[in-house]
Amino acid sequence: MIFDIAIFAIYVVLVFLVGLHFYRKNKTSDDYYVAGRNISSWHIGLSVVATDVGGGFSIGLGGLGFTMGLSGSWLLFTGLIGAWMAAVLLIPKVYALPGIKRLTTLPQIFEFFYGKQVAILAGLITTIGYLGFTSSQIIAGAKLASGTFVDFSFTHAVLVMGIVAIGYTILGGLKAVIYTDTFQWIILMAGLLFAGIPFAYNAIGGWDAINMTLDDDFLTLSNLTWKDLINWSVTIIPIWFVGMTLYQRIFASRGEKQAKKAWFIAGLFEWPMMAFLGVILGLFSRVAYEQGIFEVVGFAAFTAMDPELGLPLLLRTVLPHGLMGLVLAAYFSAVMSTADSCLMACSGSFITDILRFKDEGSTAMDKKSLKASQAATLTLGIIALVIALFLENVLEAMLFSYAFMVSGLFVPIVGAFYWKKASKIGAFAAMITGGLVTTCLTLLNIKWFGLDPNLYGIICALIVFISFGLIKNVKNGYSN
Repeated sequence: MIFDIAIFAIYVVLVFLVGLHFYRKNKTSDDYYVAGRNISSWHIGLSVVATDVGGGFSIGLGGLGFTMGLSGSWLLFTGLIGAWMAAVLLIPKVYALPGIKRLTTLPQIFEFFYGKQVAILAGLITTIGYLGFTSSQIIAGAKLASGTFVDFSFTHAVLVMGIVAIGYTILGGLKAVIYTDTFQWIILMAGLLFAGIPFAYNAIGGWDAINMTLDDDFLTLSNLTWKDLINWSVTIIPIWFVGMTLYQRIFASRGEKQAKKAWFIAGLFEWPMMAFLGVILGLFSRVAYEQGIFEVVGFAAFTAMDPELGLPLLLRTVLPHGLMGLVLAAYFSAVMSTADSCLMACSGSFITDILRFKDEGSTAMDKKSLKASQAATLTLGIIALVIALFLENVLEAMLFSYAFMVSGLFVPIVGAFYWKKASKIGAFAAMITGGLVTTCLTLLNIKWFGLDPNLYGIICALIVFISFGLIKNVKNGYSN
């Protein structure tokens, strides 16, 4: 156990050293938030998939594998569709905007089309959404650590995870985030492919044991309903059009061609690779649970257990010392790769679109803006850490954060690029309507016909947006 903790500690130190390295290189908030706009396709692509899948979806996919088997992989198929649609439909539109080299956030695009007030509202939605998303990643890391190390409580794990993620993100900015994402994703792949899966497969008794233990539904790709696919699709596909973490990487790319290539790379790595790795390990954890392997860590077969704990418990019980530390570092890497990006998105929107703090071109103002950006990252990171202490389910927290942003931002951003009658008042009203409908239905736990509240939020936002656009006396909202 001490050896595992030592490996994990070495990894944390290395991450901080990367942050410190880029801390010395960052000179402006442009360096901090869009990495100097000179990152290659592969670094961007791996960073995108590491951020989008990350620890939250890794833990969440493990939970789906535990409860529904291989069919849980369809969750990330929607990610592939979203990535490729954005590459074809969104990225060319973004690069056609005048002054793209000055853009650092998504709400700045809203300001270009709809004006300052709409941009501020978009900034609020983005900041709140990514605050919740950052919290969900902290929970994912905490579940991983507390489920793996016996004497590590959930609260202590939340604090450690939060401090590490916040610390190196403050130091290094987006460039540190992107380069560590690439490194972290490679660690995760190596850990899962060469340690996690083979050791778990052997520990549970191989294919015969899987067949004997689980129902046939767990081993098919049809163990889900059409409602599952719709709910995942309306939440995950649109996030590729409104996610600030993704726009920051579009702006950080060397050009349109490199950005599109990065999105195609990210889609392929999301599904099938990451999707099946996650659910297969979750499925293995279900087998181990039903075989009674988890009894040694306090979870007897067929007693109540959080499905999202299955994967960490599997690693804890089947991996030998040393390898457990490596695989833990791999999953912790995945968590960090999403947490840091979400915190950067939250901070970037808050400082640029809400506080309206911008570089003025002078060295003194550049330094002032950089310090303000780091202070915002610290403050919002602490708030996310506090929120994480009161949340429990990783996947639910992530999907709600996604839904809140999608229902508020998706219709206006698509309308801005593809509908000439898009109006300022229509965008503002649609954002308020979509966000409120989704939030209220979610809090009241209302799912008409079993469909996700986000679907109704998007529909209501679309109706409002089109209605205002069709009113002839409403002035067109384009400001260019």
